[in-house]
Amino acid sequence: MTMAVFDQMNGAQSELPAFLINIHRVDNKSDARAYVSRLYGIGPGMNQAIEQAKARAGQGIMPPKWVYPYVINDARNVITGAPFDSGPDAPLFADFKGKVGKLNISQIEKDLLIADAAQALNSAVKPAYEALISEMTAQEKVAGTDDGVWRFKDGAGYYTERLANYTTTNMTPEQIHQLGLAQVARIHKEMGVVQKKMGVKGDLQAFFKYMRTEPKFYAPETAEGRALYLSETQKAKDAITPLLPKWFGTLPQAPLVVKPVEAFREKSAGKAFYQSPAPDGSRPGTYYANLYKMADMPLTEVEALIYHEGVPGHHLQLAIQTELKGVPAFRKFGGVTAYSEGWGLYSEKLAKDMGLYTDPARDFGRLQLELHRAIRLVVDSGLHYKRWSRETAIKYVEDNSADAPGGIVKAIERYIIYPGQATAYMVGRLKISDLRDKAQKALGKKFDIRGFHDTVLKSGPVPLDVLEEQVDAWIASRK
Repeated sequence: MTMAVFDQMNGAQSELPAFLINIHRVDNKSDARAYVSRLYGIGPGMNQAIEQAKARAGQGIMPPKWVYPYVINDARNVITGAPFDSGPDAPLFADFKGKVGKLNISQIEKDLLIADAAQALNSAVKPAYEALISEMTAQEKVAGTDDGVWRFKDGAGYYTERLANYTTTNMTPEQIHQLGLAQVARIHKEMGVVQKKMGVKGDLQAFFKYMRTEPKFYAPETAEGRALYLSETQKAKDAITPLLPKWFGTLPQAPLVVKPVEAFREKSAGKAFYQSPAPDGSRPGTYYANLYKMADMPLTEVEALIYHEGVPGHHLQLAIQTELKGVPAFRKFGGVTAYSEGWGLYSEKLAKDMGLYTDPARDFGRLQLELHRAIRLVVDSGLHYKRWSRETAIKYVEDNSADAPGGIVKAIERYIIYPGQATAYMVGRLKISDLRDKAQKALGKKFDIRGFHDTVLKSGPVPLDVLEEQVDAWIASRK
């Protein structure tokens, strides 16, 4: 849940086209007609969202000034190209043409459908997007430059509520901040060990600089570089897949595919994310890698990212959740951020227990991504509770990690839009690890890692205190 109707990560300007392009299938003529009628629906849908954004702005609830250029740029992208102007096909037109092109109908029927789509785009989509651009341009002029939610009436209460919502704990903003500082210090120490292994001289800052700037850790900014990144990702996936049965009693049925993020949204999308499979098995789980700028996607992180987003991370967890039998729909399709993101981060480390990351540079990538999540505890509470500016938060990340500069700005901008969300990962991960340690201590020789993982996964996403109850019950049943 975000404060804004439109921001760089959410809103109808990108969600509606992403839905039509990625989810809306066209298997026959009536599907194609349904697509065209949804294009017409973008008009009223967008206008309602614009009205809502206006009403909030009237109460002084607006995103910070820097958000607006992103929204305006993404909106312009959707209505640039044919049939709006003489350029190459705009994203929605290209998608519709591609889908209709594959239908087994006559060329005349195809041409008529394409003409209908062009009319819908020009008469409904274009004016809706133009209205959005003019409203966003007007708001940008009066938007403020403070970033944290403290700037709103009862912002402190709102932030405390968001932390409770995302972490499913009653930790205070101060406790979150302190936990973050402690975890950053722990991971820095572990990085020092990898630095020795790699034989890189100097202090931790020198090591960060080396990892950030050494060309061999990056794929080139070319088609070959992108292909290399995807093939390295595929290799990491192939390495872990045969090991899974030793560690999990239950494995998902749905396959996992690896894809680059589409061009129309790659500039604003996150660096890597996962799209769940269709419940009926018609669409696989998809791991998206954002290859917009190879300089923001170090090869050192290839393994940790696919293990987090794919297997044994989100794909394994979500596919098992979707395939649960005898539970209500909200448990099959709902989520608890601390549980699922905690699981994703736990999975990055689990892959090390499974014998992966044999290259110390890739192990550094894993630690770097873990550090990224520890830093979130510090900067999220810094921005929304300690009144840090966007620049102070960016500087903290620069000083304490090897994150790519482009990635740092994008990450901080995300935490500003989603107060509290970024704290859930590390809080959830620490809880799952603590429960595993607790079970191992309590059960000794009777401890079975497959049974532990099945206990965690087969409940579906639950608040962390409920997860603890599940594990305690499992321990008691094994004794």
